[in-house]
Amino acid sequence: MVTCVKVRAPSSTANLGPGFDVFGLALDAFYDKVEMTKKEHGIKIVSSDNIPVDPQKNTAGLVVKEMKKKFKINDGVEIVIKKGIPVGFGMGSSAGSAAAAAVAFNKLFRLNLDSNSLVKFAGVGEKASAGSVHYDNVAASVLGGFVIVRTNPLDVIRIEPPKDLAFSLAIPKLKVPQKKTKISRSVIPKKVSFADSVANLSNAAAIVMGFMNKDSVLIGKSIKDVIVEPARKHMIPGFSRVKENALSAGALGVTISGAGPSVIAFARKSSNLKKIGMAMKRGFASAKTDCQIVRCKSSKGASSKIGRASCRERV
Repeated sequence: MVTCVKVRAPSSTANLGPGFDVFGLALDAFYDKVEMTKKEHGIKIVSSDNIPVDPQKNTAGLVVKEMKKKFKINDGVEIVIKKGIPVGFGMGSSAGSAAAAAVAFNKLFRLNLDSNSLVKFAGVGEKASAGSVHYDNVAASVLGGFVIVRTNPLDVIRIEPPKDLAFSLAIPKLKVPQKKTKISRSVIPKKVSFADSVANLSNAAAIVMGFMNKDSVLIGKSIKDVIVEPARKHMIPGFSRVKENALSAGALGVTISGAGPSVIAFARKSSNLKKIGMAMKRGFASAKTDCQIVRCKSSKGASSKIGRASCRERV
């Protein structure tokens, strides 16, 4: 009988410019780890990181609560969470834990859920950080690669990214507010012009074609957003300079990673990613802000290990 499951889920970037709440991409920059063990009753969360351990306020806790209710499972679980994805920096931190929890619970109780179901349950965890359910980051963390999310009903399309696509992440050393995602969503315009809608739609379509044809240049050149990025860029010190510097250094495209404040540059592996990263660092420095540069590529998604004894006994 399976009593313990370990899952590792990757960081992710959402939107990719024009694909707000629709596009997601798994990144191997960081990983969240979850160990889930059966217990007699209840949901217990254990973590040495600075995250809520109340299941009602924790992304993994909300996911497990929903899955227990849906499948009428009376057994309890202990969830040990190790955060590897920086919290609040636009790299799918809440989604990483939520995705790992959904995959772990599915394995632990042998539910044999399909991809859409796993994403749907993982999306519940986003309520803890964003205040509402959305699926772009969790879909990427669960499935890996590039994902397109359609809703009503939920339908996730996964496309394998080009092998030569690479990224430079610039993570500014800023103090981010609690509920940052909710705040970032509040500045997005409620109405947009027809011309702006057409511009974003055309670029989003080109991004999908780029992934379908494994064309990294087309993907990068289509990372252009005239709706959400202009509304959010004032929240990131030096953003315009960071973007300009990265493009001048050889990046194909640059945009805000998710809700920010991290900035992601798209490039080919043959590009000088170190040069691009240093250019981004200088851009943040122009606004008297330091940053961490991480070079990365796409991730395959959540992976699991199953044990028949306590996770902690096996470590």
